[in-house]
Amino acid sequence: MYAPYDQSTYQSVLELLGPEDVVLDIGAGDLRFSRQAALTVEKVYAVEINAQVLDQACTRFEPMPDRLITICADAQVLDFPTDITVGVLLMRHCTHFRFYSEKLRKAGAKRLITNARWRMSTEEVDLQVERLSYREVDMGWYACLCGRAGFKVGPAEQWSIEKDKLVHEVADCPQCNQV
Repeated sequence: MYAPYDQSTYQSVLELLGPEDVVLDIGAGDLRFSRQAALTVEKVYAVEINAQVLDQACTRFEPMPDRLITICADAQVLDFPTDITVGVLLMRHCTHFRFYSEKLRKAGAKRLITNARWRMSTEEVDLQVERLSYREVDMGWYACLCGRAGFKVGPAEQWSIEKDKLVHEVADCPQCNQV
């Protein structure tokens, strides 16, 4: 099964990509996003586990862009290419955020663009930034490597507009043991 997203979701990701990027699209589905990305970036690896969906995508539409490489495989066991600069994970239901972010980082990717943590809009995650311990966050928004996101409550008098705009990258939120 796959669930394509609307064009505005794809556009929000495309705006974060540059011509120098080599993209790994995890769970590429019918290649709607991968085809568009291949028109503007150096290269796109599109990984899709469902052979039937991938076959239909490769034959049903116009010819494949030269910079698009399709891979029919399970992204969890696939050795990621080592020339990737950014991963794209458009899966609101993904429960393997930590796994994919660590695997991408080990393969050399610097960024991950995803909707897996907030499940609403897309975000760009710096895979190179050092994560805080949840205990180090006094209050405010956090996004964890486990894939969860939330708000750590604190004294109301310490709240500010600046704190509302800040998202702390943490590695060990209270929900980590529940994933």
